[in-house]
Amino acid sequence: MSKLEALIEELERSHASAQERMSDPTIFNDHREAAAAGRRLKELEGPHKLAQAWREARADAEAAAADDELRELLPEAEARVSELEEELKLALVARDPNDDRDVIVEIRQGVGGDEAGLWASDLYRMLTRYAERQDYDMEILGSSPSDAGGYKEITFGVKGKGAFSIFKWEGGTHRVQRVPATESQGRIHTSTATVAVMPEVEEVEVEIDPNDLKIDVYRSSGPGGQSVNTTDSAVRITHVPSGLVVSMQDEKSQLQNRQKALRVLRARLYELEQARQQQELADQRRTQIGSGERSEKIRTYNFQDGRVTDHRIKHTSYKLDAVLSGELDEFSQALQEEERRLSLE
Repeated sequence: MSKLEALIEELERSHASAQERMSDPTIFNDHREAAAAGRRLKELEGPHKLAQAWREARADAEAAAADDELRELLPEAEARVSELEEELKLALVARDPNDDRDVIVEIRQGVGGDEAGLWASDLYRMLTRYAERQDYDMEILGSSPSDAGGYKEITFGVKGKGAFSIFKWEGGTHRVQRVPATESQGRIHTSTATVAVMPEVEEVEVEIDPNDLKIDVYRSSGPGGQSVNTTDSAVRITHVPSGLVVSMQDEKSQLQNRQKALRVLRARLYELEQARQQQELADQRRTQIGSGERSEKIRTYNFQDGRVTDHRIKHTSYKLDAVLSGELDEFSQALQEEERRLSLE
């Protein structure tokens, strides 16, 4: 038995098992388990159909080889088998189960003072324009403006099929080399901003015990500490077991700020668990292009040369203005191809 045949047999067993699981009425007693089982079956449907088509094509090729009258159909049948084998190999590559999810993106200024805050603002504009190009819906969840007109931090959601599969490549440290507007000597400064891209999860997928939360309310304030609200509408939620803290103050309603803070908290808790699992699967790390962690320097934007370099795949573009306008497909496609190549290996 070839390696591909063994993989197909394993796929067919997994598909049958997933169907059996979904047909068990007791699974619907647990919403989270039912949702996971449904996603698993859906994930296997495409590869399973390809496997069935491959078996039929191979049977046709064997029949053509054994029958003189059908021999002239053999080249076409063999080509079809080869074509389906390639499609199957790609389909059997372990796919990120989060790829179809919506995302929550957090951008924070890094090193570089006011210039880092302005750079964070530029990245926000770049990523939201990228979302618009994909016809995704975008929603600001929370922001903390800086005195210089940039952002200390800004969090936003992106909704659309496959949002995570596209935005996940933006997670990490983005470095800029340019002359700041405040620099009178014309010297180039290096500043950074960090981006975290988290898949958005449903309440049933990440259950939060209310007893684990410490919730503080306070008056929201604008840049420089000026009061922008006369009621205690801002919310700070601390998840005591993990130490994660999420603050929201953009909405005038305390309830709305609380709901947004819980959305971000769920995404962060999910990301934390994902990171733990990936750490355990050490072999899987070799098929990943970078970790997506904030500390990882992923890209440098050099204004003097009009150059953008992605350090993960050593890919350079000289279309800086276009990239900052949200034309990121060149990088996304190159990163996806490299991920596919590593996975196939």
